[in-house]
Amino acid sequence: MSQMDKLIYAVLCGKRDTSIKFADIRRLMSFLGFRERVRGDHFIYTKNGVDEILNLQPNGTDAKPYQVKQIRKIIVKYGLGGNVDV
Repeated sequence: MSQMDKLIYAVLCGKRDTSIKFADIRRLMSFLGFRERVRGDHFIYTKNGVDEILNLQPNGTDAKPYQVKQIRKIIVKYGLGGNVDV
């Protein structure tokens, strides 16, 4: 299992929402094909074919748990997880 597969699994399983690094979330969003726009400490992600716009902010070095949950919903809704099964 690749590092990215492990990260997708961590997001999808929902058990580590409080301990996922924001830098890893940024890598994941890029890997999934989202475009990043930065305004101050707001990282705004868009992707063709995805209706939602994700506005993420770091919580220190970690991602905010509710935002990890938002990402999980997007991955599941649009089938972006690839071959990773939870």
